[in-house]
This record gives sequence, C-alpha cells and structure tokens, in this order.
Amino acid sequence: MNGTAHEGTQRARTTVEVRCTGHVRDAVGEPHMDFTFEGTTLRAFLEAFCERYDVADLLIAETESDAATEGWAPELESLPGTWEKNPEGDQTRCYARVTVDGQFNEHLDGLDTELDGGERIGLLYPFIFCC
Repeated sequence: MNGTAHEGTQRARTTVEVRCTGHVRDAVGEPHMDFTFEGTTLRAFLEAFCERYDVADLLIAETESDAATEGWAPELESLPGTWEKNPEGDQTRCYARVTVDGQFNEHLDGLDTELDGGERIGLLYPFIFCC
C-alpha cells in the first residue's frame, strides 16, 4: 500500500491525484492537485476532500431524487447489459460524476472502491447551459 500509517493508530494515509472540472474546479480554485487523506477507500477520500473544500453539495446526492433527472431520451422497458446504481446515499448528484482512473465509481465498487495510492480521482460537475 502506498502511504504511511500514523503512529499508534495504524490508520493508512493515501495520496491520490485529484482532477476537478466545472463547478467543482471553481469551488476548489484549482484544476488538479495531490491530496492525502486517512483511509483507503473512495468514501474516505470524499469525506476528507469535502470536509476541506466544502463541495459535497455539488457531488453527493442525499436522496434518490437528488441523483436523478428526467431525461430527453425515451425510457426503454429493458436495457442491454447490466445497469446497477449505487445504493441511495452513495450516489452522486445528477450531472455530477466521481471517477477513479477514468472509470465511473458505479462501475467499480461505488464509494467502497479501494484506493492504493496514485489513482487519478476525477470530480466532475460540468457547466450546463440551456437555451
């Protein structure tokens, strides 16, 4: 594991590369940085990052309605492949995404995705303009 343990607590410290886009970049003030946190999961990273930069309202959905929006495309009765969402409370807001090395966290182990250190975490919330 990349990182060092705190003396006495044996809590792992992990360092990841963070890339921010859109509204998250504006709130954080930087497009990219290295970030060290205690723990080894995406959940631990997000808790530490959001505590430091106060961007939880941009990224994390507290309810199912925060995570969904009515789309413009027709809904199909059945979708090809496997479509699973993170459980309620572990979802991102509609239009916001959290990626690990370019993959949506929903396609990994959600917020329980293990991080070894050195991963590139994307915090994406694009600017959206409507006519």
